[in-house]
Amino acid sequence: MTKKKSISASKASLVLFLCQMISALDVPLDSKLLEELSQPPTITQQSPKDYIVDPRENIVIQCEAKGKPPPSFSWTRNGTHFDIDKDAQVTMKPNSGTLVINIMNGGKAEAYEGVYQCTARNERGAAISNNIVIRPSRSPLWTKEKLEPNQVREGDSLVLHCRPPVGLPPPIIFWMDNAFQRLPQSERVSQGLNGDLYFSNVQPEDTREDYICYARFNHTQTIQQKQPISVKVFSTRPVTERQPVLLTPTGSTSTKVELRGNVLLLECIAAGLPTPVIRWIKEGGELPANRTFFENFKKTLKIIDVSEADSGNYKCIARNILGSAHHVISVTVKAAPYWITAPRNLVLSPGEDGTLICRANGNPKPSISWLANGVPIAIAPEDPSRKVDGDTIIFSHVQERSSAVYQCNASNEYGYLLANAFVNVLAEPPRILTPANKLYQVIADSPALLDCAYFGSPKPEIEWFKGVKGSILHGSEYIFHDNGTLEIPVAQKDSTGAYTCVARNKLGKIQNEVQLEIKDPTVIIKQPEYKVIQRYGQVSFECIIKHDSTLLPTVIWLKDNDELPDDERFLVGKDNLTIMNVTDKDDGTYTCIVNTTLDSVSASAVLTVVAAPPTPAIIYARPNPPFDLELTGQLERSVELSWIPGDENNSPITNFVIEYEDGLHEPGLWHYQTEVPGTQTTVQLKLSPYVNYSFRVIAVNEIGRSQPSEPSEQYLTKSANPDENPSNVQGIGSEPDNLVITWESLKGFQSNGPGLQYKVSWRQKDVDDEWTSVIVANVSKYIVSGTPTFVPYEIKVQALNDLGYAPEPSEVIGHSGEDLPMVAPGNVQVHVINSTLAKVHWDPVPLKTVRGHLQGYKVYYWKVQSLSRRSRRHVEKKILTFKGNKTFGMLPGLEPYSTYKLNVRVANGKGEGPASPDKVFRTPEGVPSSPSFLKITNPTLDSLTLEWGSPTHPNGVLTSYILKFQPINNTHELGPLVEIRIPANESSLILKNLNYSTRYKFYFNAQTSVGSGNQITEEAVTIMDEVQPLYPRIRNVTTAAAETYANISWEYEGPDHANFYVEYGVAGSKEDWKKEIVNGSRSFFVLKGLTPGTAYKVRVGAEGLSGFRSSEDVFETGPAMASRQVDIATQGWFIGLMCAVALLILILLIVCFIRRNKGGKYPVKEKEDAHADPEIQPMKEDDGTFGEYSDAEDHKPLKKGSRTPSDRTVKKEDSDDSLVDYGEGVNGQFNEDGSFIGQYSGKKEKEPAEGNESSEAPSPVNAMNSFV
Repeated sequence: MTKKKSISASKASLVLFLCQMISALDVPLDSKLLEELSQPPTITQQSPKDYIVDPRENIVIQCEAKGKPPPSFSWTRNGTHFDIDKDAQVTMKPNSGTLVINIMNGGKAEAYEGVYQCTARNERGAAISNNIVIRPSRSPLWTKEKLEPNQVREGDSLVLHCRPPVGLPPPIIFWMDNAFQRLPQSERVSQGLNGDLYFSNVQPEDTREDYICYARFNHTQTIQQKQPISVKVFSTRPVTERQPVLLTPTGSTSTKVELRGNVLLLECIAAGLPTPVIRWIKEGGELPANRTFFENFKKTLKIIDVSEADSGNYKCIARNILGSAHHVISVTVKAAPYWITAPRNLVLSPGEDGTLICRANGNPKPSISWLANGVPIAIAPEDPSRKVDGDTIIFSHVQERSSAVYQCNASNEYGYLLANAFVNVLAEPPRILTPANKLYQVIADSPALLDCAYFGSPKPEIEWFKGVKGSILHGSEYIFHDNGTLEIPVAQKDSTGAYTCVARNKLGKIQNEVQLEIKDPTVIIKQPEYKVIQRYGQVSFECIIKHDSTLLPTVIWLKDNDELPDDERFLVGKDNLTIMNVTDKDDGTYTCIVNTTLDSVSASAVLTVVAAPPTPAIIYARPNPPFDLELTGQLERSVELSWIPGDENNSPITNFVIEYEDGLHEPGLWHYQTEVPGTQTTVQLKLSPYVNYSFRVIAVNEIGRSQPSEPSEQYLTKSANPDENPSNVQGIGSEPDNLVITWESLKGFQSNGPGLQYKVSWRQKDVDDEWTSVIVANVSKYIVSGTPTFVPYEIKVQALNDLGYAPEPSEVIGHSGEDLPMVAPGNVQVHVINSTLAKVHWDPVPLKTVRGHLQGYKVYYWKVQSLSRRSRRHVEKKILTFKGNKTFGMLPGLEPYSTYKLNVRVANGKGEGPASPDKVFRTPEGVPSSPSFLKITNPTLDSLTLEWGSPTHPNGVLTSYILKFQPINNTHELGPLVEIRIPANESSLILKNLNYSTRYKFYFNAQTSVGSGNQITEEAVTIMDEVQPLYPRIRNVTTAAAETYANISWEYEGPDHANFYVEYGVAGSKEDWKKEIVNGSRSFFVLKGLTPGTAYKVRVGAEGLSGFRSSEDVFETGPAMASRQVDIATQGWFIGLMCAVALLILILLIVCFIRRNKGGKYPVKEKEDAHADPEIQPMKEDDGTFGEYSDAEDHKPLKKGSRTPSDRTVKKEDSDDSLVDYGEGVNGQFNEDGSFIGQYSGKKEKEPAEGNESSEAPSPVNAMNSFV
């Protein structure tokens, strides 16, 4: 039933309701009353129907209920009684039905899966909960699988499958990389609803090895990761464009079933190149407004809160420039049961009738079944007052034993609804819950609300009386609310007194008396006034009040709407506020607020602090207001106003401002009238008819404006005809068959009399027609219907009042509504001026067919195809508007060698007319753009290799490329220009017969039959580095490294007398190179002081020959020895011994030299010949081996040769540049002075070792062994 809200000024208790009912019986939630009334159980809180729990935490199944007496609770599990006392893991909360299953102390959540139902029971009935299905959440691991790398051709589509493990609830899927960064998604790459990652077409940048699918299980706060998926995109040129093909869903049609109220998600993902664009439509209807959203770059259609009306066929269309593909999804919206009318609690008194109604809908239609106290009603105890009729239970002549809780179950294949509704039969005499003799105090002229909260069964009737023997209250001066409250809308002094409320039903009667007192309002009779005070002075604001003698007022002062500063200079008295020793920061607005228990009033004033004047102090302030205003010489259109100025307050009055109030049209609103100089105290004022004038005067000086004077006496001018007509009259049609006439209405004082109206007149222009007129009031618009489309009208609007008309108004020209143009421009011709500009001509349409204001002509044109390239792109229509009645226009910015279409349309204020037939034209060839790139590679002594890319915009058929080049000398002067024509199908060229070490400048452009395009320039030299001539050169730098030093050797080609140096540093270091000078012109050097086990870089250079250097070489020193013996080479005695030995050797060599010159053989040679050891056969100069010593060879540098081991095999691992090749195995070594010592011995102690590895550093002892 309808309930009115009541508002109590004394904040009396609001009447609340225990339940909703069909009968007229309300049960207030009064604590004392509820303790005495019985009530069947009501379920107040329960767990959700589908309850997924965390298997790691305790399971809490909620069931809370209320009732009188308090209900007891029991549970069923899977349809049978659940005895919680027999399970140590299960407890029930005290005074509650909530179950707590202890999982954290040994219980397993899986053991408690099932369907649970709670029953709350007391002596008046039993209420039951929903079936609560308990299921523990699951987050299984990913199944291991072998993922093969995806090899995909550029432009092809690709689907990366996620296939997450089945969890409860289902996981949230997302794709990331190894760095845990979300993979970017776009129209080309996106994730489907099933979690798979779809590529409409792959690009080279899609190549990566860390496509990782993650599944997040929110319930258990865990994330599972799939093994990374590798994608490699290989490029083919050209990339083939493809028209759209749907990746998902497959086929041309599919079906989808969704439930009412859910979110409908439809998905279409397409492959194609260029990337297709997705569009959605609903066949035979529109997509629902405000509920339709597009997600995932329009690949997903989302409709929220679906209903049966959303069933139908939804088509997704994937389109690119090559074509389109579509898929139709047939959507059927089913519905789980939903309430139309849920059963509501019923409170009846004995003998009353009532009904419980349970109506639900769904698709399919749900079945309705009733239960009584949790038992199917068919097998429940019979109740003669109850009759079941389908979805309704009818109760007749109920008794207290008829109290029960009924359950309505509405179910279909998609779910069920369960509602509890009790029938509570109560027999209670009337009770009044409002305290007796309660006092209500109200300010005069305010509403008074007197409460009479009541209860009884049957519902009592309420009556109000005033006084002890007063008659029953009724009439329009009182309002009686359904909750028993009596409202007096405007309480007056005579409303004071006692009021009696009487409540009665068939079981009894009760009454209660309340008192009403009406108080006088609080008024500030002396308000604080504006003050101007000198700095360091004293100021006082008054606030004198008048209030009801029985109310105790409190006065609060505020500064700028905040509390007063905590300063002893502020003194608050009974009726005033005084500020001592005023400072600049005291400037502001001061407010006096007066509060009583029933009302509150306030008043404010401004304090202005000014600087103290020189002695003697002069107080400057705003002037006092003028006074004694007088009106004389009253005429119909004028009056004379005079006044007496107030005190100037030491600042001369500069002018007076006169304001007026129109008490007839705008009472309380003051308007500016005029102003006069400060020396003038009278003024002649012009007046308007039918205005009730009052005037006031404000004085102004340099400090500011005074307070307004008291108003003058009122003067009502006589009425007259209007002096003026409405302005801004216009006639513009809003529809093709109407004319909307608008104007700006006259202000109130412009009406000049009562009964202001407007005479609106119109007639069709240039037609011998009479004026049609209508008189309207209180509007500023009139619509003329049934007009022809877009014809001119003469319009005028005239004001009138009860005394007559205003002067004849001027006429304006308007037009009825426009309609879309009917005809397309004809004879459209295109004249192509050049490759980028065309001129289009058309015949104008007849003006009658425009049917509106001619805005101009619009030319729609678009590129259909480029004749020089196969690629197509999205058609972008361009529009050029030519205003007015033009018949031609220029189309700039066209692309050369392309096919275009255009059409022309005429436009008016309503829109555009039909388009002319499409006109096809082609632009001629143009000059091409510059080549996309020019690279110069592989410089040699006399050649360079040029590579280039074709122009981005060929603008025609390329006929050739033009290459021009010329040398540049050291002073940047250009040499002779050479020109070469290259076929158009070439993309590289090797230029030969160039000068070495020379810089060339190249100019390169493409040509069509029209001419040459823009050129691209580049420079290059015939060597890789301009400062390194190819000749002379240092090559074959080799190293032989020991623990702390390395022997460096090289080959030099070039002029004699080169000064060499060796640069070295730690490999990979950014430190500067260290430099060592080589004495003489030797081609070897020993680097000393190196760190064991360290990789070094080395290079050799020559000074004085343009600073050329060799390429870098890298070597590594040997590891440090665990321990070292004392090197005898540093001992003095050993040095002396070695000098003696060296002297003997020198003598021996001289003897050998003499014998050799005589053709003899030295002893060692004889010994070698005698043994004829194949390992020590003489080696000839021509095959790179050593033969006998000769004079010619003594002064030559050592040359590299190949040394074949004893097994006559050459190992591939042997370095061609290794100095080990000069000796046998590890015994072929250099001494520290750089000299070579080879071992001439027939004794083979060990196999030759590879590389530069040596077990010990060379020493003089080794040198001696070579000659033994």
